[in-house]
Amino acid sequence: MWPIKRYFLYVVFLLPFFCHAEDGSRLWLRFDNKKANHAKITSKQESPTIQIAVNELKNYWQGQSVELKFNNKKFDGLKDGYLIDGNKSRITISASQDQGLLYGVYHLLRLQQTGANLANLHVKEIPSYDIRILNHWDNLDGTIERGYAGYSLWKWEELPSTISPRYEAYARANASIGINATVLNNVNASPKILTSDYVAKVKALADIFRPYGIKVYLSVNFSSPKVLDGLADSDPLRKEVQDWWKAKTKEIYQQVPDFGGFLVKANSEGQPGPQDYGRTHAEGANMLADALKPYGGLVMWRAFVYNPTEQDRAKQAYQEFVPLDGAFRDNVIIQIKNGPVDFQPREPFTSLFGAMKQTAHMVEFQITQEYLGFSNHLAYLAPLFKETLDADTYCDGQGSTVARVTDGSIVEAKKSAISAVANIGEDTNWTGHHFAQANWYAFGRLAWNHQLSSEQIAEEWIKMTFSSDQAFLEPVQQMMMDSREAVVDYMMPLGLHHIFAFDHHYGPEPWGDMPGGRPDWMPWYYHNADSTGLGFDRTTTGSNAVSQYNEPLRSAFNNLKTCPENLLLWFHHVSWTHSMKSGRTLWDELCFHYDRGVQEVREFQKTWDKLEQYVDRQRFGEVQSKLKIQARDAVWWKDACLLYFQTFSKMPIPYDIERPIHELEELKKIKLNMKHHN
Repeated sequence: MWPIKRYFLYVVFLLPFFCHAEDGSRLWLRFDNKKANHAKITSKQESPTIQIAVNELKNYWQGQSVELKFNNKKFDGLKDGYLIDGNKSRITISASQDQGLLYGVYHLLRLQQTGANLANLHVKEIPSYDIRILNHWDNLDGTIERGYAGYSLWKWEELPSTISPRYEAYARANASIGINATVLNNVNASPKILTSDYVAKVKALADIFRPYGIKVYLSVNFSSPKVLDGLADSDPLRKEVQDWWKAKTKEIYQQVPDFGGFLVKANSEGQPGPQDYGRTHAEGANMLADALKPYGGLVMWRAFVYNPTEQDRAKQAYQEFVPLDGAFRDNVIIQIKNGPVDFQPREPFTSLFGAMKQTAHMVEFQITQEYLGFSNHLAYLAPLFKETLDADTYCDGQGSTVARVTDGSIVEAKKSAISAVANIGEDTNWTGHHFAQANWYAFGRLAWNHQLSSEQIAEEWIKMTFSSDQAFLEPVQQMMMDSREAVVDYMMPLGLHHIFAFDHHYGPEPWGDMPGGRPDWMPWYYHNADSTGLGFDRTTTGSNAVSQYNEPLRSAFNNLKTCPENLLLWFHHVSWTHSMKSGRTLWDELCFHYDRGVQEVREFQKTWDKLEQYVDRQRFGEVQSKLKIQARDAVWWKDACLLYFQTFSKMPIPYDIERPIHELEELKKIKLNMKHHN
């Protein structure tokens, strides 16, 4: 009998944890239906979208009644925004579009879920951007380029006959934060996505997303006419090529009448484009824009264009696109990465923002953490997004922020837009790391309202995803707010950039030098370490990238004394003995930052471990495991970079910081196989 008793006790002991286990699949949508009052929900209009809004309220609203008011003319200035008026006894949500009512419902439920005062509501929300879009770098074989949460959600081989329930769950999650568009496939696009078989699969997804207010876009390969149908070439000025795109576009709209348009990566990293035929980006983009024009479709043409050159890679987008200002159709938007190189932990904003006064342009962020520790590292990215959006370009005087340049306030746009590369995969918790969900959430909230603060968004997300208990909320919010800067500290402080291991971009490899590789893919191209100092000289006596910025930024960046220290090594090659604002030498300051990053991650571990009582067992353990990986990786980064740069500085690591625990030659031998991530 004893073994049976022991088994019984074991099951009873574990039962509470199984009952309360959480896998993260519900994201921030943890509305409580146990307290719903079966409220009276009324709407004079009907549509699939309004029905979703009604059902959400019936399932989760804890007040008495809600009326949904729809009036195209009266509320037209709201765009797809909404008004919320009333109190918990009676609420009215008004909008000019049915998706506006759905967004209003999610706003109301968010207020309820976060414990807001519902006594006297007067809310008016108009979105900052017309198009709020996720870019999925998903391949047709199910892999995801820079995806760290498993394989793609889209099961292309099963579509259109088999529909995963996660498709609708995905649409609901996006609608809850105001995301209204999605690009289904990788910018390194396969022409096959435009075949009739795949258009039918795209239609199946579009039909599911439509009631949630989400339009579908596709990345297209510029050589598709030649590859798919054997045309002699894909020259955008040839009528046969133009007719091919018009016919293909018509076919897509016959299947997906609200299709959004095309995203294009052209003449970059070996991708085909109009320059292959001596044509400009404008001529290539305009050909596609003309095909989309009759249907109201848009071309999002990426400015991430760089090819092997002796020029500073950070200057290339500006050099290629500024001369074309005013040459693009009004249904073309230039999609510009937030920084001029490639989604680094910290970059200055791309100088192209505001430089084109007659061409609509948009921000491209990266939610997936290609350069910030994949889904292993906790890195809350709202501060990074805000750093770019709030940056002043001075293109139209002081206050010409990147946000105002791209939201239509300064540069006129037929449709304003903002995008980000998704971090979503088939993992049960969607993003690989429970805290990486916050970055998806933060992008959606900032795309809706770029005036929100990182702190406010973090507070919302914590309350909705974990707990409203102040004893949990405050330390976790602080941990999130500190996390991105910690990553910068232990990876690439003071303006260092792109010193990652070749190809997979996970670990440190400042010594990296792939035989036969392009210089602008090599870490030494960016850090320029030598016996005199460290950093990339982009001043007027260097690459002169500073000249692409407006005054007073140009002069500030150009001067060693006025350049912000967190971008110092981005713009300057600095002596190892240069005196920093702290009074330390550059070398000692570098050591201090790397060590601080390590210590910060260890503090995150302590913070999280103290909060075990507030978190379900499964998510607590999974986050704890990720923090262990991050702490080990932070030491790896610190040791690799300091030991390597020390071979140039010839200076001792300050004795008041933690000693390296590795040998440099040992670290140089580390070769990770990360193929499953790409």
